[in-house]
Amino acid sequence: MHISSSSTWLRRLIPGVVFGFVILIALAFAGDLRQVSTLLIDFHWVLFPLALGLTLFNYLLRFYKFYYYLGQIGVTGLSQAQSLRLFVAGFPLAVTPGKVGEVFKGVWVNRASGVQVGKCISVVVAERVSDGLAMIVLSGLGVVAYPRYWPAFLAAAAVLAGVVVVSQVRPLALWFLGIGERLPVVRRFAHGLREFYEGSFALFRPRSTLVGVGLGTISWLGEGIGFYLILLGLGLAPGTKLLATAVFVLAFSTVIGAASTLPGGLGAVEVSIAGMLVVLAGLPADLASAATLLIRLATLWFGVGLGLLVWAFSKDLFRVEESALDAKS
Repeated sequence: MHISSSSTWLRRLIPGVVFGFVILIALAFAGDLRQVSTLLIDFHWVLFPLALGLTLFNYLLRFYKFYYYLGQIGVTGLSQAQSLRLFVAGFPLAVTPGKVGEVFKGVWVNRASGVQVGKCISVVVAERVSDGLAMIVLSGLGVVAYPRYWPAFLAAAAVLAGVVVVSQVRPLALWFLGIGERLPVVRRFAHGLREFYEGSFALFRPRSTLVGVGLGTISWLGEGIGFYLILLGLGLAPGTKLLATAVFVLAFSTVIGAASTLPGGLGAVEVSIAGMLVVLAGLPADLASAATLLIRLATLWFGVGLGLLVWAFSKDLFRVEESALDAKS
């Protein structure tokens, strides 16, 4: 019986962290290392804590969505403080290969609450889907102004809406489950998939979806405003057009990163942000690279750092049998 430890999970993070570091270095060189360095030195760093504050605002609202979702699947007796610890501890899992580590947030909730692990994992999926729909909402006006992005916008919207619709058409969902249960590879996970579906059915009801997408839209708007502050700190002139561009670029790039399935959207998000700043805002490559570096430090890597801090004081989270998912399914 093997028990996963914090050191084991840290090793699993190494590929994602190394890849992220390579991406940051590549961005700096793509925008001319000397020019990007100068821009970072001259950046109005007094604005950076404000951007971090808006990221914390995003995390706070997303936590309340997470806590609300827990209630929807029947989790009781788990305090807000305990739930917050599990929520923040999940941040570093986003940079595990294929993001598969995020499943363990559901396992942690299962161990703390006793609710079936399949239902707990459905919360993680519902978070991602509602965040994606929130990004679609924030991207909507920008797509109207920039028609070239319509195909990608519609594809992402169709996939996310399809997940919600299929989960609510119970006979259709059960039909898909029935087909899956007849497949040899899927059969051993049949019970867990049923639990996962029951959780998804509760979480994607109209009211729950509206609450999740509403909280997600407001929370991610906060990060968009944080990106606007970073652009101001790099010397761009303030204005509603720049604010709208910042919100659109960050939201749409995050959708692209999620669709890529890369850990933390690494590579896909950075290329999208920098490229859209050049194409849409007409920024030079060095300025776009500096802005991308700063916003990723203020969002993804800030979150990973907070999560690792929680890990340092939560050794109990990693006393999870590697066979936990099989045992519970």
